[in-house]
Amino acid sequence: MNLLYESETFAVMHMLANAPVETSAPSRQPQLERHGFEIVDKRSGKEVYLDGSWAEMFQQQIQAWQQHTPTQEEVENTLEGYTGLAQQPVLVH
Repeated sequence: MNLLYESETFAVMHMLANAPVETSAPSRQPQLERHGFEIVDKRSGKEVYLDGSWAEMFQQQIQAWQQHTPTQEEVENTLEGYTGLAQQPVLVH
């Protein structure tokens, strides 16, 4: 997990693809490599996990930000758009 962004109102983490599991028996089922992004809305105490096509769209947004460095307000406005999806309460892991 990599922390990509943190402010008073949001935190964004990149959850990396499945970590290799140490087992003595070889896996018979291929594992799907997956990654995603967790966006935490600190104001509401809720989080949303983006994977699949949502994660791909968010990754494109990050790449656009790398080309044009956004202001904090631009980042916060974009993250605000995802807060409607946030249904899970934040739990301490």
